[in-house]
Amino acid sequence: MRSALECCDARKVFYVKRERKNGTALSRLFAMAIPKYEAVEAVDRLTFDVAPGEIFGILGPNGSGKSTLIRLISTLLLPDEGCIKVFGYDVVKERFQVRKLINRVSVDAAFFKGLSAMENLSYAARLYGLDRRTWQTEASVILERLGLESDKLYEPLEDLSRGMQQKIAVARAFLTHPLLLLLDEPTTGLDPVSKREVQEFVLEERERHGTTVVLTTHDMQEADRLCDRIAVIDHGKFVALDTPEGLKSQVSTNGNYVTLEEVFFALTGKTLKGHTKSAN
Repeated sequence: MRSALECCDARKVFYVKRERKNGTALSRLFAMAIPKYEAVEAVDRLTFDVAPGEIFGILGPNGSGKSTLIRLISTLLLPDEGCIKVFGYDVVKERFQVRKLINRVSVDAAFFKGLSAMENLSYAARLYGLDRRTWQTEASVILERLGLESDKLYEPLEDLSRGMQQKIAVARAFLTHPLLLLLDEPTTGLDPVSKREVQEFVLEERERHGTTVVLTTHDMQEADRLCDRIAVIDHGKFVALDTPEGLKSQVSTNGNYVTLEEVFFALTGKTLKGHTKSAN
């Protein structure tokens, strides 16, 4: 069976300007000899695949490479090395074919803020060539399923809460019935009830349409509940990849139960405050 997503030695490097600190004349002279920019491996030769219909989670600290990887898959960034394919289509050489098969929800969804939810969805429907006779009904059903009140559908998005805007972003993505759905922290800013509604909808869409999902999140309970497999990424590399239960068994000692949050801390070397653990 052909993979929904294949990454082979995918690599992305960013060049970040170095900070130059004030000091003595001699130290400033030495600093001038150091290049102004340093290379940061945002995605460091990742190789993995995702099966059709799988919900594949990616966990990692801020700045670990999660969102960069999502942007590479969605053709918004070009990999410096390696190959990424979506249902056999190369994201660089066949990016237009890839875009027909995917949709993406990010933590900072882009909208025409002066337009209403339905007007924004209308734009997306036309962009994807959806049937005019059916998309409005389907959009209303999706928005209702996500818990968005009907009286909010025709208000300008700039007048809606951050959580409501995020629900509309999720609805817009599902409206196009993508074969591969990229969810980059989709429930950030949602209250617990709204978060659960989105999670239930993701599971239902996978069940009804066989949608493949790649999910990044900081919510360990969300990852545990939704994901068939989870990769833990740190400094651009996968430090572990397994089922949620498999990851827990890697960290558990003497058969003791551990949470996915404890797995995250153990595999990324972070404490609850986000500081690196001592080697002692």
